[in-house]
Amino acid sequence: MQSRYEDVGAQAAIERWGAHGEAVALRVYTSRLIGQDPGLVLHGGGNTSVKGRRRTLLGDDVECLWVKGSGSSLDRVEPRDLPALDLAYLRRLRTLDQLSDEEMQNQLRTHLFDASSPNPSVEALLHAFLPQTFVDHSHADAICVLTNQEDGEAILRDAMGDGVLVLPFIMPGFPLAKAVADAFERAPTAHGIVLAKHGLFTFGDTARESYERHIELVDRAERFALSRAEGRVVSFSSLTPEESRERMGTVGPVLRGLLAERRVDADTKRVVLELDDSPATLGALGIEDAAALFSTGPLTPDHVIRTKAMPLFVHAPAWGDPSRLAEQLRAGVSAYRDAYDAYFARSCKARGVTRTKLDSGPRVVLLPGLGAIGVGATKKAARVASDITRHTLRGKVLAAEVGAYEALDELDLFDMEYWSLEQAKLGHATPRALDGQVALVTGGAGAIGAAILERCAASGAHVVAVDRDGDRARAAAEEIDARFGCGTALGVEADVTDEASMRRAFDETCVAFGGVDLVVANAGVALVAAIERVSAAELRRLSDVNYIGVALTIREATRVLRAQGTGGSIVVNASKNVFAPGKDFGAYSASKAAALQIAKVAAIELAPLGVRVNAINADAIFAHGEVTSGLWDEVGPERAKSRGMSTEELPAFYRDRNLLKTAVQAAHVGDAVVFFASGAVSTTGATLPVDGGVAEAFPR
Repeated sequence: MQSRYEDVGAQAAIERWGAHGEAVALRVYTSRLIGQDPGLVLHGGGNTSVKGRRRTLLGDDVECLWVKGSGSSLDRVEPRDLPALDLAYLRRLRTLDQLSDEEMQNQLRTHLFDASSPNPSVEALLHAFLPQTFVDHSHADAICVLTNQEDGEAILRDAMGDGVLVLPFIMPGFPLAKAVADAFERAPTAHGIVLAKHGLFTFGDTARESYERHIELVDRAERFALSRAEGRVVSFSSLTPEESRERMGTVGPVLRGLLAERRVDADTKRVVLELDDSPATLGALGIEDAAALFSTGPLTPDHVIRTKAMPLFVHAPAWGDPSRLAEQLRAGVSAYRDAYDAYFARSCKARGVTRTKLDSGPRVVLLPGLGAIGVGATKKAARVASDITRHTLRGKVLAAEVGAYEALDELDLFDMEYWSLEQAKLGHATPRALDGQVALVTGGAGAIGAAILERCAASGAHVVAVDRDGDRARAAAEEIDARFGCGTALGVEADVTDEASMRRAFDETCVAFGGVDLVVANAGVALVAAIERVSAAELRRLSDVNYIGVALTIREATRVLRAQGTGGSIVVNASKNVFAPGKDFGAYSASKAAALQIAKVAAIELAPLGVRVNAINADAIFAHGEVTSGLWDEVGPERAKSRGMSTEELPAFYRDRNLLKTAVQAAHVGDAVVFFASGAVSTTGATLPVDGGVAEAFPR
């Protein structure tokens, strides 16, 4: 491991954040250097601090501690993510014999200089009790490889040499802060402290000194581990994209359905999956003792809130037999839930505490021949679990080469998993109508499709834009990601009239998210032509997209929804013309009527699966923001001519002909989709007009 500290980078940090003081600016700079190295910390792990002075409102010059806020990520930390506290007061807390977690948090919050600051790190007192100006803490992989051994403390002393203290595992918080301070005072020349089965602290009088000591010690641990390794050969393995898509297309929906939490008084709580099928991960899962080695606790207890204490390992998946594979997954998840419930009951009894049990499902599923699957309420959470697992597998392989991997004791892991201060890092967002759902929208690059994607994402769904124009589909997904967070959306090129293409689209959705819950058959084309002049080829073209495309979309959706077994929703975007057709629009109106009819039949057939199928009859929609309707771009001039008006007059015509005299917006269709998908009203086979009130189009 090499230092990435550069004078030019440090100077740029001072120029950018110097208004907060040079020390804080350099603290931000080196914090980011640590956070951007996945070998040191992952997804919010680790913490850093700097001590200095600041002037109060009354003009007093006081000692101050800036420490990373709980839950923030070092890789993109800003000065605002380093809440400032009254250092002199915090140091006085060391005289106490004990301090509960709740009171510790109270003392930290009540001694912030800015009440709007984020909660300080749970290890803020440890930083405060050490005398050095800069303190850095990480859960470096190499350190964890050495400390997670049967004789880890002895190995660490041998590896790290003089100047580095090694302490046994102590629960973070006040007891650990006192223990670290006491240990340092007994050895004041030490420049690093390793916490067994936890991580590394270094310190210094400058940001560079503390950071480079950190890198030096991690590098020392890496070199020692490699020198002790037995040289186990891990054969790198890989799947073709087609193999990976096919296997995840089979596994994802089944697994996602098994991991969904069905609740009596609330909607089903769904999860999202993240597949890591990298060669290194596949190779690790293929080693002879993979099940025994990887069915163990995490490298550091800091990971337990993201991955749980143990993964689910599926032995010898039956890739050639989908039915048997599904049974293996069912048996594995069931056994995992039973084991987790027993662990929870056993730990509560041993600790003499009462806790509210988290869900019993795994956060990580290991499948030899496919890879590691992270599980989370969101794509972000699933990616966190997946990223941590990738490092964990690699670390455990190296640890087994060094000696015998030994994770933290089960009860200590339980304490961390159910520690309120750790759980607070996960946050508790206000529930939204489509939280946990995955929505696939055909015609996703068009005006109505863009609005449906937007409204679904705003309601908590992950979304898939399917369109025959792949570039526009991907652009639509990028727009959603930019607005609602990376990983929210996927763009897929597919033709609704092509069976193989639609199969791939749904399989790609399963690879990305694990499955689908809401499918919107929205793709459509139009034609302005009198019946006496329309050709058979034109009739077939409209039928292929507007009717057969809808049928194929529903068919592929059914395949995935059946495998999941958690119900779902299909919405067909039909047309006001189904009930109120107009002249020269026969081919379009008939094909849309066929789409509505197939939706009604699907409602009958899919009801036993708990899948609702409903339709929307919208009137003319010309654009959504900057995205124009391809359909109206194509047929608008002819439709205007058919009505004896100019193209520019069309929007006003459609607005003024409805009862409410309102312009129908693409967002209205999006809101109607969310209404159906939310299950707010238990209905199927319904047709909802979104037309401002066109009397002749009233359902009858």
